[in-house]
Amino acid sequence: MRASLLQIDVDLNETVAGRRARVATLVRAQAGADLVVLPELWPVGAFASDTFATEAEPLDGPTADAMSAAARDAGVWLHAGSIVERAAAVSGSAAGDGPLYNTSLVFDPDGELRHTYRKIHRFGFDRGEAALMAPGEEIVTVALPDTVLGLATCYDLRFPEQFRLLVDAGAQFLVIPAGWPAKRREHWRLLARARAVESQTYVLACGTAGTHAGVELAGHSMVVDPWGDIVAEAGTGEEVLTVDLDPALVTKTRLDFPVLRDRRLG
Repeated sequence: MRASLLQIDVDLNETVAGRRARVATLVRAQAGADLVVLPELWPVGAFASDTFATEAEPLDGPTADAMSAAARDAGVWLHAGSIVERAAAVSGSAAGDGPLYNTSLVFDPDGELRHTYRKIHRFGFDRGEAALMAPGEEIVTVALPDTVLGLATCYDLRFPEQFRLLVDAGAQFLVIPAGWPAKRREHWRLLARARAVESQTYVLACGTAGTHAGVELAGHSMVVDPWGDIVAEAGTGEEVLTVDLDPALVTKTRLDFPVLRDRRLG
């Protein structure tokens, strides 16, 4: 299985429409991959919270349209990172006044939106995302022809109980788009490896690059195997990380070292 992680430089001097078109071109260039992964909130920037409300879009909005077409043209499964989703307004509310979510989109090779995941753990300690967005409530897995993906986003990485639930739901690959800050880069690297070891899964952790909204981003997208070894790791700039992976290694690891069967709690 060939996976390509697109570590996007989110430069806020570039328009959202311009970045959307540029990223669609990058996705199309990954024809031949089985799975392509984009970072968290790449259209607007994970720390540009002052733009969340104005740039929010529905699940059939311009980013979804562009990513659907790119996935179809490339013939790939596309985890299109996440967008600021504007959900439908609740009964009695004004139009356009629905809640915001940090929502991941997964398209199949025909360009169909097959799954969405609303980020469960919001970052910000009552500011930014945590103040502006509603939390997701559902664990989400995606069945591909050769494996099962478990979906999580950025700050979720700090909550291992979510990944236990994903493993119980059949996940063999954990896909984690992020907008992780550089000042906690070593936490990113450590936690990605920890989630792989404890879950005996591959981890595909795709981050953003550059500096935006005054925050330097960590970069260092990585692929970690079920033993916790880093298969490939990006640097700090925009980069495409492409790796060939064997889904059977997950099953073999769990058979050879059957730690998951010894769980007593949860």
